[in-house]
Amino acid sequence: MAQEPFEDLVETFEFLDDWEDRYRHVIELGRDFPPLDDALKVPATKVDGCASQVWLHPRIEDGRFDFAGESDAMIVRGLIAVLHRLYSGLPVAEVPQVDAAAELGRLGLDEHLSSQRSNGLRAMVARIRETAAREAA
Repeated sequence: MAQEPFEDLVETFEFLDDWEDRYRHVIELGRDFPPLDDALKVPATKVDGCASQVWLHPRIEDGRFDFAGESDAMIVRGLIAVLHRLYSGLPVAEVPQVDAAAELGRLGLDEHLSSQRSNGLRAMVARIRETAAREAA
């Protein structure tokens, strides 16, 4: 079972009747997600493998994982917000153990994203997992 913010999102998605409503909700999540400071949009935080521009800036506080992020595409910014709900606040050692594909599958994202968006989402998950694994070691 995922963290409460992600479980809340799963419940919300269950109430939304069709994918268009869910898609709009993901975009709203992106609009509400805090922007990344421009000083952090550097090559080291840029995620390769995404069709749009994506930056993820991890933060570890008291052994717990968190990150800030941003994208120039609204849907991708929403996906960053979804990933934030999935991973933020977890103990660093638990982050690599999260089955992101299964958890995101509960939202139906795997069925409705283009192959480019799916590849970008996998690249973001890989960056999060690699960062946490490195920090936990």
